[in-house]
Amino acid sequence: MKKILIVDDHADIRRLIRMTLEFEDYEIQETADGQAALVAARDWQPDLVLMDVMMPGPVDGLEACRQLKQGQAGKVPPVILLTARGTKRDRDAGLEAGADAYLVKPFGPLQLIESIASIWQKAA
Repeated sequence: MKKILIVDDHADIRRLIRMTLEFEDYEIQETADGQAALVAARDWQPDLVLMDVMMPGPVDGLEACRQLKQGQAGKVPPVILLTARGTKRDRDAGLEAGADAYLVKPFGPLQLIESIASIWQKAA
C-alpha cells in the first residue's frame, strides 16, 4: 500500500484531498505545516507528498520541498505542490525547489488523481 502525506494548513482542504483519495488503496497521513511535514516524512517515510506552498510558521511549502529533496528527512519522496499561486514565476519557484508537479487551486479531483498516476508511472 502506497503512503501519501497531505500537508496543508487548512483542514477542509486536507479533508477534500483525503476524500478524493479514499477510493484508492492508499495509507494517508496529514500535517498542517512544513515543519510537521518534515518530521512526518522522516518518521513515516511516505511514497508521495501533496503539499501546500503557503503555510504559516518558519517552514513554508517551498522550503519543506527543498529539504525533502535534499534528503534531510530520510527517503526522498516525489512532491506535488498544491497552491493558489499560479504565475509562471510561482511555478518556476516550485520546480526549482524540487517539486515533481505543481497544481494550482482550485483543481479538480480528476486532475489530482491524474497527477498522482503520472508520478507513479515516472517512478516505475
